[in-house]
Formats: sequence, C-alpha cells, structure tokens
Amino acid sequence: MRVLHSITSMQKISKEFQRQGKIIGFVPTMGYFHQGHLSLMLQARKDTDKVVVSIFVNPIQFGPKEDFKRYPRDLKRDLKMVKDIGVDIVFCPKEEEMYPEGYKTYVRVKELEDRLCGRFRPGHFQGVCTVVLKLFNIVMPHIAYFGQKDAQQAIIIKRMVKDLNIPVKIKVMPIVRESDGLAMSSRNTYLNKKEREDAVILYRGLQLAKELVKSGINDSAYIIERVKKFILPKITKIDYIEIVDYKNLLPLKKIEKEGLLALAVWIGKTRLIDNIILRNKKNI
Repeated sequence: MRVLHSITSMQKISKEFQRQGKIIGFVPTMGYFHQGHLSLMLQARKDTDKVVVSIFVNPIQFGPKEDFKRYPRDLKRDLKMVKDIGVDIVFCPKEEEMYPEGYKTYVRVKELEDRLCGRFRPGHFQGVCTVVLKLFNIVMPHIAYFGQKDAQQAIIIKRMVKDLNIPVKIKVMPIVRESDGLAMSSRNTYLNKKEREDAVILYRGLQLAKELVKSGINDSAYIIERVKKFILPKITKIDYIEIVDYKNLLPLKKIEKEGLLALAVWIGKTRLIDNIILRNKKNI
C-alpha cells in the first residue's frame, strides 16, 4: 500500500494503471474510518484490479458555523485499519494543492442541492460536487463507491456524472449499522454515553415507518407524523423528516411503489442523518 500526497503523483500512477488495462475502484472519504468505509473498500477490492482511497476533509463543504476544525482526523489510525484490506493507494492531498490561492471554480447540481440537507447546509453540496469532480479527474477511476447513508449526496453525484458525461460508474452500497441499528458515522464520536443510547431511536423510527407501510398505510404525512412523535422524546431538534422520490428528491404525498424516508435531527450538539427506502409491495 502506497500513501501519496501529490496530485501529480496520483495522476501519474492512475495513468500507468490505465495503460496496464487495470480497472480502478475509488472510495472518496474524509477519513476517521469505520466499518461503513471499510465495506466500500472491500466491495471495490472484489470488483476492481486497483483500489484507491482518498482521505481529505474538504473545507468547502462545511459552513462557517459547522464542525470543520472539530471533525475527527487520525491518519495513522486510518492507515492501520486499511492495511490488510488490499487497498493499493491512499491519496491524502494537501488543502493548499486542492484549492490553491485564487481558486475560482465550483460545481453545482441545481434544485437537487437545495432539498433535504441542502436547505439547512447552504453550499454544502456545491462543496461536495466540486471536490468529488476534482478527485475523479485526479484518480481517474472506472467505478466510485458511495454509501447509502448519505443518500442525497449519492443521488446528486449520480446526476453530476450523468450531466457532465463523466466516465465513472457510481456504485451505492447499503448502510452499515451498529449492532443496535445506529448508522455508522464518524460524527458518532461526538455523542456522549446518554446521547449514544438515545440515538438508536432514529433506527427504530425508520423501522416504525417500514412497519406502517407493510401494514398497508401509504400516506406520507401520516407516516411522518408517527415517526416524529416516536423520536421526539429522545432528540434535541428536527431539521427535517421527509418522504421523497428517490430520483428527484421531491416530496411524495403517497408511497405508490417506493419512497425515500430521510431525516436529519440533532441529539445534543450533534447532527445525525439516516434514511430508509420504503417499498409498497402491493404495487411493486
């Protein structure tokens, strides 16, 4: 496993991989790995010849009052965790090289970026799209892997790739959860003991929604209200609970076939997101 910090070095190796006819799998991350990250790397290992993982805490996707400085970082720990997975390259670019003085170019996916999390984190998805496109141009992967936990991010990246004719296949992998159901996230480290215990209410709320649909209820407003009442005793604040179309993120009044239930809530001072795809099997 090689660790690279230079953009030109990464591009040189990627070009060599391509000359050799190797299929490159790419997992973009902000580091502080957990099993969710590792599951993406393991899938890339199965699917491709060469696996590249990037670690870069991207400053332009954080708002002025968000947790950029606080976001957990531990490169030594991360490298130790991926040592035996079969990762070929860990690419850790420097901020000043990714965004040199005078940097002016940004990427937006209009409309999609303004829904769900975008309403509460203005500029976030512009920052995500910009860094992901830069990383695609640097790593030149054939397949890139993203997690379903960040469902809106995956949908937006897919749209960017389609609209800009980027020759990368986007593969979205299932959410990896703790034994009690909490979706794995680097931000879970912010939770104290009681907050961590309370956080499992999110998974239980999603399961409640699943059971409601299974019982024949498909009215989105009713399902959302039931989930809201169920989780409220354990949380600090709700940013949103919505049921939307999986492709365009527009609200659904009824779940005719399937809908994405996505939520973002605060537990203490920590913002957590989660989601589930609700399927009305009577109409599928």
